Amino acid sequence: MSPVRIVIVGAGFAGYQAARTLSRTLRGAADIVLINPNDYFLYLPLLPEVAAGVLEPRRVSVSLTGTLPHVRLVLGEVHGVDLDARKVSWRDPDGRSGEMDYDRLVLSVGSVNKLLPIPGVAEHAHGFRGMPEALYLRDHMTRQMEMSGTAADPRERAARRTFVVVGAGYTGTEVAAHGVLFTDSLARRNTSLRDAPRPRWMLLDIAPRVLPELDRKLSRTADRVLRKRGVEVRTGTSVKEATSEGVLLDNGEFVDTRSLIWCVGVRPDPLVEQLGLPTERGRLRVDQYLAVPGYPDVLACGDAAAVPDLTRPGQFTAMTAQHAQRQGKVAGHNVLATLGRGTAKPYKHHDLGFTVDLGGVQAAADPLHIPLSGPIANAVTRGYHLMAMPGNRVRVAADWLLDAVLPRQGVQLGMVPPWAVPLDTESPEVAQTARAAADRR
Repeated sequence: MSPVRIVIVGAGFAGYQAARTLSRTLRGAADIVLINPNDYFLYLPLLPEVAAGVLEPRRVSVSLTGTLPHVRLVLGEVHGVDLDARKVSWRDPDGRSGEMDYDRLVLSVGSVNKLLPIPGVAEHAHGFRGMPEALYLRDHMTRQMEMSGTAADPRERAARRTFVVVGAGYTGTEVAAHGVLFTDSLARRNTSLRDAPRPRWMLLDIAPRVLPELDRKLSRTADRVLRKRGVEVRTGTSVKEATSEGVLLDNGEFVDTRSLIWCVGVRPDPLVEQLGLPTERGRLRVDQYLAVPGYPDVLACGDAAAVPDLTRPGQFTAMTAQHAQRQGKVAGHNVLATLGRGTAKPYKHHDLGFTVDLGGVQAAADPLHIPLSGPIANAVTRGYHLMAMPGNRVRVAADWLLDAVLPRQGVQLGMVPPWAVPLDTESPEVAQTARAAADRR
């Protein structure tokens, strides 16, 4: 008799933790299969530091095969799930299709960039959800600063030194905070830019304040740090149109720029819509045990699942790494319960506070809801990340130490062209091929 096959779709925070929980308990007693486009778990909260040249890409990329013994990795993008036939279909990196039966299924497909119907945004903006986008942004910032130094037209020089970030949530705030430090360092070391005005950074959001989802004290700390660094924080402001020459704001102002960084939020992976099951704002509805109603052998967790928040009756858990990581553990535990190992337990988590890395020695944090700022908050933030990472801790700490004493390496490698990271993509974690880009056109 063949062993029970447990298929996990997606290796984000939720999927990785589910696989880890099952691997540690079953130890080969079941066929655990993890289907993911890449062979690594991406520690997304530190991605802004990759874009700003603080951390090398592999520091935030944790090997799946190296840290998940007893788990079989299948490289591929899942494009179909037949819940009645208990089958999962995927496409591998070479474009070949595959299909697999399952006895238990964990859907943890995560989220993709949120799009808004604004003219020109899909064509001229780039998101920030995957490693390809972070590597592109690091090259792009470096390239724009270098081209600014050689441009003859003063307007073009200024435009190439102007960076517009849309969305003042976690991601946008951290990208702007780290980005301004990075471009300032590039400008100081470029002979052609030493006498030029500082690079210009703008952070836009229709909300009345930065980090609107967090405590006002954290918001004020982040706002103060950004403004002190010269970032133009424009709340209550949005983009009306984007072009190759710049962006038109809703107040009628046109900003010359070659850099539109889209961080307005995320939406559940489009795979959820294909299932034809009840959803809540695009997220698959599940019960408090993370089970999909009508399909007891299917669990869903992370950003793609609308999980009831037992600490706030009538609401659903937020789409955060903190929830996804803990839901993954509960999902793994509840899969084990269906195999007769323990009893199922509901997902319930009171948040322990949040941390926002603002670059340098600055951060905003409220561990156990005690508001902190400055170097102390920075130490708490970095300590939290080191504890939360499932690997590479020593290498990350070493990069932080080197960044504190050595100048950053401001070079562009040109490995990720702009067409490889379109904003409108169902797979921000995978760089698009030239053929795929041609098909899109």
